[in-house]
Amino acid sequence: MKLYVGNLSFSTSESALRDLFSAHGTVTDVHIVTDRMTGQSRGFGFVTMGNRHEGEAAINALEGHSIDGRNLTVNEARPKNDDRGGGTFQRRRR
Repeated sequence: MKLYVGNLSFSTSESALRDLFSAHGTVTDVHIVTDRMTGQSRGFGFVTMGNRHEGEAAINALEGHSIDGRNLTVNEARPKNDDRGGGTFQRRRR
């Protein structure tokens, strides 16, 4: 089960998230999203738990949990929507 983790401090590391979530089950992947230009954290990431039961336990335990001075937002990750513009920019020529 893939979880969205929001409101991360820019100093929170992937290993800190792995340690925090592993108390609630098997963590198979951790990814903190970074800005392509600066490499700095964008303040959110994803944690993949071994199964749905472990994922739900982590959500229940860690929603609102404070780490590095920030209260986490933790919920089930949703797939990207294609209706947000898709990130492409086309300029019309005159």
